[in-house]
Amino acid sequence: MSHSQASGQFDVTLRPEPLSAVAETSGMNRMSLDKSYHGDLAAVSKGEMLAFRSAIDGSAGYVAMETVTGTLRGRAGAFVLQHSATMIRGTPAQSIVVVPDSGTGDLSGLSGSLKITITEGQHAYTFEYMLPESAENAS
Repeated sequence: MSHSQASGQFDVTLRPEPLSAVAETSGMNRMSLDKSYHGDLAAVSKGEMLAFRSAIDGSAGYVAMETVTGTLRGRAGAFVLQHSATMIRGTPAQSIVVVPDSGTGDLSGLSGSLKITITEGQHAYTFEYMLPESAENAS
């Protein structure tokens, strides 16, 4: 396996979705995600997020799953990202990882983690990833 890094920006559209009957009184929010990744990852994604915002300013959490389809440094395929993040009184902690064995096409065998940063409303990503040597050398 070869270790690599990809980076760039992305656009995201969040749309509120109805909660299940079980979750309606939980204080959670459910949203659909539509993203466009730019840079080393040229892709679109679709996903779903559950989020909770505390009564304490700057404290919140979310979980999400998103299917990413496109090219990673010219290698075409798809993969799934699993998100788990919290904000503790303004301090973020996040875990965004590739779901094992979710890669398809030239991204088969992909593993890694992605970090999101938001600066002045602009979303950016840094993606630390590994691909099997055969996929790395395919292009």
